[in-house]
Amino acid sequence: MFKPGLSFKLLTSVWLLLLTVSTVYALPAADFESRLLETSSDTLAVTDSLSNVKTPNDSVSQPINLEHDLIRHADDSIVQDLKNKIVYLYGNADITYGDINVKAAYISVNFNTNTLFAKGVQDSTGKMVGTPVFKQGNESFESKTLEYDFTTKKGIIRDVRTKQDDGFLQGSKVKRMPDNSINIKGGYYTTCDNDPPDYEFRFGRARVIPDKLIVTGPIYMQIEGIPLPLALPFGIFPNNPTRKSGLIMPSYGESATMGFYLQGGGYFWYINDHLTLKTTGDIYTGGSWKIAPVLTYKKRYKYNGSLALGIAKNIIRAPGDADYTNSRDFSINWTYSQDTKAHPNSSFSANVNIMSKNFVKNNTVNVNDYLSNQLNSSISYQKNWNGKYFLTIAASQNQNTLNHVVNVTLPSLNFSVNTFYPFQKKNSTSEGILDKLSIGYNLKMSNTISGIDSTFFQLETLNQRMRNGIVQNIPISIPVKLFKYFTLTTSININDRIYAQRLNKFWVTDSISQDSITYGRVVTDTVQGFNNIIDYSISTSLSTKLYGMVQFKKGPIRAIRHVITPSVGFSYVPDFGSSKWGYTGEYIDESKNEVVTYSRYENFLYGAPPLQKSGSITFSIKNNLEIKVPSRKDTVTGLKTLPLIQDFTIMGSYNLAADSLPMSPITLSGRTTLWKGLNLQYNGYLDIYAVDSSGNDINKTEWEVNKKLFRMPSSIWSVSLNFSLSEKDFKKKKKTNQKQQEQENDQQNPNLQNQVIMGGMQNNYNVDWNIPWSINFAYNFQYSNLKSYRDWTVTAKKNLIQTLTFGGQISITPKWKVSASSGWDFTNKQLSFTQMQIARDLHCWNMSFSWIPLGYRKSWNFTLQLKSDLLKGLKLNKQKDFRDNY
Repeated sequence: MFKPGLSFKLLTSVWLLLLTVSTVYALPAADFESRLLETSSDTLAVTDSLSNVKTPNDSVSQPINLEHDLIRHADDSIVQDLKNKIVYLYGNADITYGDINVKAAYISVNFNTNTLFAKGVQDSTGKMVGTPVFKQGNESFESKTLEYDFTTKKGIIRDVRTKQDDGFLQGSKVKRMPDNSINIKGGYYTTCDNDPPDYEFRFGRARVIPDKLIVTGPIYMQIEGIPLPLALPFGIFPNNPTRKSGLIMPSYGESATMGFYLQGGGYFWYINDHLTLKTTGDIYTGGSWKIAPVLTYKKRYKYNGSLALGIAKNIIRAPGDADYTNSRDFSINWTYSQDTKAHPNSSFSANVNIMSKNFVKNNTVNVNDYLSNQLNSSISYQKNWNGKYFLTIAASQNQNTLNHVVNVTLPSLNFSVNTFYPFQKKNSTSEGILDKLSIGYNLKMSNTISGIDSTFFQLETLNQRMRNGIVQNIPISIPVKLFKYFTLTTSININDRIYAQRLNKFWVTDSISQDSITYGRVVTDTVQGFNNIIDYSISTSLSTKLYGMVQFKKGPIRAIRHVITPSVGFSYVPDFGSSKWGYTGEYIDESKNEVVTYSRYENFLYGAPPLQKSGSITFSIKNNLEIKVPSRKDTVTGLKTLPLIQDFTIMGSYNLAADSLPMSPITLSGRTTLWKGLNLQYNGYLDIYAVDSSGNDINKTEWEVNKKLFRMPSSIWSVSLNFSLSEKDFKKKKKTNQKQQEQENDQQNPNLQNQVIMGGMQNNYNVDWNIPWSINFAYNFQYSNLKSYRDWTVTAKKNLIQTLTFGGQISITPKWKVSASSGWDFTNKQLSFTQMQIARDLHCWNMSFSWIPLGYRKSWNFTLQLKSDLLKGLKLNKQKDFRDNY
């Protein structure tokens, strides 16, 4: 039977249901209060949340005082208890209030108390799902239950796990304070993303200060649920996403020759976004110590670099021991690189690497520095004007750690002008002979010093070993095309040398024997003064190319092509040894009673003009031989080109102005690549002249004396083989663009590169777990045959030089990798520098064992270290130092 009262209530419920259907609510607290006042006190509104309707703003009589709109969403349903002013959200509930966002399977909001409660629910299997996730700004955490007061901005969270910077924080009860700090009771801190973690630092109470640090009470470490006897009265963990300053924990151990030590400890100072200072040091109970500050600087789009110093005192064994050593060493390394965007037309760069003679021997250095006996340094400034004029000012240093010879060039200046065509007309359609005439210009100026490192800065070395000078060069050339297939090139080369000194030589007689034999010596004086030396040469050459090809319709070889490039030329150099030029001097060698002519600038920095007139006919023949074979990869021609002889050149000259020995030795040179990684080179020369008993050439041909066309005084064969192979070589290559490649690089494990100090060397092992295996092999072979002639006897000095290096890596399992590298010393018939490493990825930890089994750096090192940069100072390190082998 129809009841008006019941029908009115039913219609009212349907009207409210249609009005409140929404997927997303943007309901201010005032609107919610207004809705409550306009609705019957016993009404319960239920919505399906399938539409997207925003509740309209109604007038308010008693607004609830909240700062922001409350935006809500639920996949299942939203239930509003209008009487008690409570909203219930079910199924992937989502609440946004200002910068706060809460997601959970169930959320209730009480507008009487302005509080929120969220929790997860159990699924059909009894597993807890939809646990609350609280996010504010950059911080987020997950918990079992969550309570939050919108008015006081305090929250109580139970069994929460939150990410703080590079770590994770877990607490059984967490209270969030109005200043956004967090108080935690009963929890742990870890950098492991497993749940439960592989390790954690347990504490009773802790306080989190956002973007600053985490402070705990008494704390101890636990690994795989097992507490360790490692406890501290309090703990402080950084909690700042930006770079920060802090202590660097040292490793400890014992050296048999230097005592107990603390190694690698120090302090990292984050000065600002562009400048950092890292200072580390070592100290030994035997008295040895080392300090190594490293200053790094970087400004985006401007520059980057570092300055690293090393000062060390090494005391090995005790005084009185036979192998006792006490040395002080130093090292300086400075790098600077300028971004090309900073100054497109100029640049400054520096790479300075200076060490004392025993620094590499007695201290931990990079493995490349140990294996190299050359230390090179350079500083340079480059400037160009419109790509036409170029200026380079530089300084360089070269240090040989074996013979301790140091070469310094300071300063060095080079100015050059791009080749230009003075007679070339702009926008001209016709081209004359003079249009091709080109002129260049180059100026060099430098000052060099060479000496032994221990006496390098002594005044005697600086005076006697210093060389300097200026040279200018102007090349002028004009090519002319003849008969379509020939090119005739005429060139003039002008050199102008400037020196601040010259040489004077004279004979000094020491004694005269009874047999009237004079004994004496040549004395050389260096005379200071301005000296300008000009010389020039003229040359012309004619060249062309000859092509020959034989083709085959069938067979493994479809074509053979031979390219010959012959060239013939003439060069003329005046007699700059003539007295009119003033470039030479004379003295009388009284022991031989003859006049000796010498160059006043011999062995000077930029040389001296030739002292004899020459007019030489030059010739050369270059050869290239290739074949074409079928190839499935070439879809256009179906053929690919293989070089048999990449280059084989025969060249020589005949001096028309020489009164004897006009023919030069004939030089032979060739090179080719037999297949990928295998290269072959040959160098040798043929001499048509015979020799005397002392091995000097005489003005008679080899045919006249020995009925032979040539002598071959020397020949050198070189073979190099470089071979590498890995699993990726058996996979089809996929084309990837640059963006995809960058994404792949970003996804790689950031902890693949682990720096390990092993055998006194810093080794950066690039452990790439994505490569199951790889091998590499390098072999170099050089055979030389040098003939010497003495007392009519020919002696062949055959020399064989071989080097062999090999290495590889293999992943025994996805988390175990073994790598090794070595070589063979053919001279001493033993293995060369050898090192091995076993690496284990322990998820949150890296474990590695490194071993150098033989040689001067014989040692081993075991390291167990956390991957996280935040706690990388927490490690276990055991090693045998190479200095213990003394």
